[in-house]
Amino acid sequence: MDNARVFKMSFAGVYPHYITKAEKKGRTKEEVDTIICWLTGYSQKKLQDQIDKKISLENFFAEAPQIHPNVSKITGVICGYRVEEIEDTLMQKIRYMDKLIDELAKGKAMEKILRQ
Repeated sequence: MDNARVFKMSFAGVYPHYITKAEKKGRTKEEVDTIICWLTGYSQKKLQDQIDKKISLENFFAEAPQIHPNVSKITGVICGYRVEEIEDTLMQKIRYMDKLIDELAKGKAMEKILRQ
């Protein structure tokens, strides 16, 4: 799948998959929201507004209040790529989010996921 197609995908379309993945492993929607808000700087209300507007992933990250300063501490492989080596900054942010949700589903403690 080419990047442009991914960037145009609706965040509201991807979000339920994150929740399903987490809930299958005994985690919660609230934990998913905490992770996304931590990464992007959105408040819970603003996150819900973005979902309701069916905004694209590209605009979701473009409008994010602030990407967390500890984002550089997110390392590892997701979808066959090392997140810290992805050159396209938007794709890297999307993969950071994927990686954090993956860590949640694998049972990692929230303190470690949020790089505290």
